[in-house]
Amino acid sequence: MPRRIQLKGRIFLTFNIKAVTGLHIGGSETGIEIGGVDKVVIRDPITNRPYIPGSSLKGKVRSLLEKYRGLILNRNIGGTAIHTCDKSENYAGCDVCQVCGVPGEMDFATPTRLVVRDVHLAEESARDLTERARTDLPYTEVKTEVSIDRVTSAANPRRMERVPAGAVFGPAELIYSVYEGTDGNTSIANPRKDVERLRILVEGLQLLEDDYLGGLGSRGSGKVKLQGIKIFVRPSERYLETPQPVGEYADLPALAKDLDNLIQRVANALGLA
Repeated sequence: MPRRIQLKGRIFLTFNIKAVTGLHIGGSETGIEIGGVDKVVIRDPITNRPYIPGSSLKGKVRSLLEKYRGLILNRNIGGTAIHTCDKSENYAGCDVCQVCGVPGEMDFATPTRLVVRDVHLAEESARDLTERARTDLPYTEVKTEVSIDRVTSAANPRRMERVPAGAVFGPAELIYSVYEGTDGNTSIANPRKDVERLRILVEGLQLLEDDYLGGLGSRGSGKVKLQGIKIFVRPSERYLETPQPVGEYADLPALAKDLDNLIQRVANALGLA
């Protein structure tokens, strides 16, 4: 029996990401000279500005959700244990895999709901870092750390590149798709459930604020705060029209407080009330 998948609409979340402490998301260290920086940040090859890859943001949120929900880490990617549903009956009830996706070769998989764009350094922050800040490198600082060999007590200094605290990246853009689908007489995608799963995404973003983004987090780096959150909806039957605004919040606590009402407004905008 052939499958049928239909896009019912998309939800757009935009926000700024403020680095509360220095932010290190690693880039290629090819060609680093002796005496230079040991760990560099990833940079846009055209502007030379640091940015936050969408893969880093989405991967961190997913990892935090997996641990928060106690999911089995049953797959190893590059030495990192992650969760991926490997049976259709598990996938049907797994909010994390429904939102973030599973490998395409899984024959039971439906389209991934969440797309996360790369997040570039905001223009105002780029100007401040160029004109006002005393940075060690373009747009970044160099933080020196010293590790101590516990056997010999020898000091081993390391130089880490970070985007300074106070820098703002954005606007970030998260696109969340809502689907309806069947496999014969069996529902494999329920649009109302997809809208309800917005709670999972908000949970993940709150977990991110309480944890860290990028590397060196256990040593103070990577604390971030989401600001200026806006939510828009584009229903499939009016896809060429301007997206409809359904919510605007100063920060995550304000969004969380209004989450039930927001979900209902999204459902109404998509004709799912």
